[in-house]
Parts: sequence; structure tokens; C-alpha cells
Amino acid sequence: MSGSEPGSPVCSAKGCRADAVWVLAWNNPKIHTPERRKTWLACEEHREHLSQFLGVRGFLKDVVAFEEWQAPEGA
Repeated sequence: MSGSEPGSPVCSAKGCRADAVWVLAWNNPKIHTPERRKTWLACEEHREHLSQFLGVRGFLKDVVAFEEWQAPEGA
């Protein structure tokens, strides 16, 4: 996969241009309110790496398939 369509969601991993298939919802409790959700997008290859990066810091809140993701109201 290589970000085939212009404007299609692309993985957030550094240097990766693959189509995103996962949404990683996170927040940093030191700077974000508890209900705030930031998002990173991930391809299949980088999902685990990005999840671990956020998880070890206690930031990861949810991992959802891109087509199922619905941003919280007010996001």
C-alpha cells in the first residue's frame, strides 16, 4: 500500500506513506483534558509500534479500524 489516492489517509509513522487502516486515539493527561482525543493514523505494519510508543507513556486510549472511527463531538 502506498497512499494510492490523493487525500487518502496516510500512516503517521515517520517516513511511511502507506494507507492508514487504524486510528490510534490518545491523550497526554499532563496537557489535555480527560475527554480530549488526539489521533495518529497507522498502517498495518506500524500499528503495533505506534501503539507501544503511546502505551508505554500511558497515552493510548483506543485503537479502532479507520472505517469504524467516529471522532468525538467537539473534536
